[in-house]
Amino acid sequence: MKEGAYHHGNLRADLLAAAEKALETVGADGISLRGLARDLGVSHAAPSHHFRDKQALLDALAVEGITRLADATSAAASGAGTLRDRVDALVRAYVGFALAHEELLTLMLGSKHHPSASADLAAAADRGFRVAIALVEDGQANGDIRAGDPYTLAIVVSAQVHGVAAMLARGMLEPIGADVAIATTVELVTRGLSGDE
Repeated sequence: MKEGAYHHGNLRADLLAAAEKALETVGADGISLRGLARDLGVSHAAPSHHFRDKQALLDALAVEGITRLADATSAAASGAGTLRDRVDALVRAYVGFALAHEELLTLMLGSKHHPSASADLAAAADRGFRVAIALVEDGQANGDIRAGDPYTLAIVVSAQVHGVAAMLARGMLEPIGADVAIATTVELVTRGLSGDE
């Protein structure tokens, strides 16, 4: 252990960064607080000042990921343009995140369903889902999106976008490629929301 390692500058942020890096190489099961402490050169007990256990660390990492994804999709979907433009931007932001952070995306979606999921995780997941609800509500207010329960429409859109993004990240759509998958998703989501036949 390094001299004075207990007085690490921003151990919480460094633990999260190291955990995200480890997530991409060894997966969630391969992460341990003890291993992260060793890698960062701090005492084995130091992480416990920030995370009570591994699940708390994974929850915090999921919250951080959900927040980043929500920020990216919100910025994309709130831009000017037609409904199709906004859906295209949202799909591309989500797919881009999924391709860059496949393991983090898997953790984000799985963690919120863990029995001991934190209130912060539930709030972050809700905020992330509100991006799709806002897109639907704005579109309904403008007359671009058909009438219907915004929650129901948003959950179906979210499922479609996530499904395509996850399949692209896992290489399952290689026969058609990312460009065709994205364009087709945008077309189907836009038509479905607008009620066009």
